[in-house]
Amino acid sequence: MARRCWPRPLTRRGRRAPGSGRPWGGELEVSELHDHDVKLALDSECQRLITGMLMERFPEISVLGEEEGGAPHGATEWQWVVDPVDGTVNLYYGIPHFCVAIALQRRKETVLAVTYDPIRDELFTAQRGSRTRLNGREVCVSRRLELKDALVATGFAKAKELVEAGIERVRYFGINARKVRMNGCAALDLAYVACGRLDAYLEEGTRLWDLAGGVLLVECAGGRVKLVERPTPPLSYRVIASSGRFEIPEIF
Repeated sequence: MARRCWPRPLTRRGRRAPGSGRPWGGELEVSELHDHDVKLALDSECQRLITGMLMERFPEISVLGEEEGGAPHGATEWQWVVDPVDGTVNLYYGIPHFCVAIALQRRKETVLAVTYDPIRDELFTAQRGSRTRLNGREVCVSRRLELKDALVATGFAKAKELVEAGIERVRYFGINARKVRMNGCAALDLAYVACGRLDAYLEEGTRLWDLAGGVLLVECAGGRVKLVERPTPPLSYRVIASSGRFEIPEIF
């Protein structure tokens, strides 16, 4: 019988995922395990750490976070929007593609964005009115001019109808673009559009904390973003982010 290595299935709260598949980390404690998602204790721990640091330095600015709620969206004129770990499932499975994403909004408009990839030590930053930077160096969107040359990223939300729509996107771009990627980390997909690694990113059902900062990264790098708010779940959006050099069909 073949020996099962990383990862072993978890069936109840509080069990630990083995760390052998992650040379850059140790064991991960699972808080919740769903059919299509994983919640790690690390998510909440990072949320508390980031929130505490922000509130200590900026006590007048509220924090909206993916984990443990926080203030309602727009509760104060200025508000931090925090995704402590975007790409949690990647992290759980030992895939080194995840990040921390923090945005500062004023009256629900993002004015500052910080996305950090700890594996590659890449820090994407943007301030409204300035250029997007990667580790301090200015970057811009891809200069490719045709869809046939493009690298397009997408993803699948959890609802059945959204998965089916996602399959249609993969089918269309698989035929018409150079390649399609599903990376499992919306914040990094947006950062990659901003620095020209991707030509476009499309997904439906992306939450505010996944994209608040990434939208600004793309816009300040010369790209184009279209957001359409969805009725459920709250703070959920359809997003089409691209270099803006050619038309991206809305396959939803």
